[in-house]
Amino acid sequence: MQDYITVSQFNNYIKNIFDNEEMLHNIPLLGEVYGVTFSRNVIYFSLKDETASIPCVCFYPTFAEEITEGVKLICYGSPNFYSKMGKLNFNVYKVEKLGQGKLYEEFLKLKQKLENEGLFDSTKKKSLPKNIKRIGVITSKEGAVIQDIKNVAWRRNPFVDIVLFNTKVQGQNAEKEIANAIKLMGNYDKIDVIVVARGGGSLEDLSAYNTEIVARAVYECSKPVVSAVGHETDFTITDFVADLRAPTPSAAAELITTNIDLQKNIFYQLKEKYRNLIENYVDEKKTILYNILDDGHKILEKQLLNKQLVYNKILTNIKSGFENFINSKQYEIGILENTLNKINPSQILQKGYAKIEQDNNNINLKKDMNYQKQLSIYFYDGIVKATPIKENKDEN
Repeated sequence: MQDYITVSQFNNYIKNIFDNEEMLHNIPLLGEVYGVTFSRNVIYFSLKDETASIPCVCFYPTFAEEITEGVKLICYGSPNFYSKMGKLNFNVYKVEKLGQGKLYEEFLKLKQKLENEGLFDSTKKKSLPKNIKRIGVITSKEGAVIQDIKNVAWRRNPFVDIVLFNTKVQGQNAEKEIANAIKLMGNYDKIDVIVVARGGGSLEDLSAYNTEIVARAVYECSKPVVSAVGHETDFTITDFVADLRAPTPSAAAELITTNIDLQKNIFYQLKEKYRNLIENYVDEKKTILYNILDDGHKILEKQLLNKQLVYNKILTNIKSGFENFINSKQYEIGILENTLNKINPSQILQKGYAKIEQDNNNINLKKDMNYQKQLSIYFYDGIVKATPIKENKDEN
């Protein structure tokens, strides 16, 4: 006798219960919307109240304007049990908007309160430093946000430093960690600007950045604070209080870094511009001089010669001064290039030096070497493994 049922039989049994129970059809279900996503004209979201939530599916894309984050809806539909995956969804075929959800109402209430206190006042926002050398980033070390910021910032300016303060970006006590990080970084002299960042998400996911404790920490911070929370369409209380709002973390990195290549191009353009100005000036003066010589009387020849001498002296001084300016800038560029070459590891190895490692640790002193383990010697063109030999019996 069979004393068991299969998973498929069990799931189909549950599905039949939901499908055949008339009381479970056309149910008006009240809840707050969160976690809205779209896929092939299908709207996926969840409805929640104070203690529970249920996943929902709507196959009517015309309801997209009503089904938005934080609103309170009455969703008409029926539960559907997907027997293949053993998953329950609430299939929605009609919605009625009841009002904003509790989380969104709290957001609007806090926003109004802080705005009335002047925390959003544009006249009190701090300007970004012109020369930013060190950026403090407050986000999770686990997410893609910090990598996006590093990639963009170092592509534009490889000399800028990035200091990460690892915090939660959502969940219990996330707002306290973020506020504390802002206070600590604000007191660190070597930080030029602070970026508060995280990826996009629902209103609930971004709730830590819609808290009063974080808003006041941003407002009271002595350093300029850039808010880079969520996607371009996401807005948080932190965005309104911050000195600058960036639509994404990557955009924040671009806004606060200077493009080194662009600066070089500007310099060379200025160089060419001044060269052309001087040449035009010289040509103009030559034309004037030739016209005077052609039209002048022999009586004025001596005076004209004296003027030409003065003119040549002025021209020589101008050319000399400009050449000195150009040479000094080229010298500065040469120093920068030499400095970069000197700190390039491959350049150092190419000169005949070698790098010695043991157990992935650099060996800089003889006393740091373990004679029982192999050495890895890195040359410019490859790696050599070697066994250290003691010079005498007294060595340890």
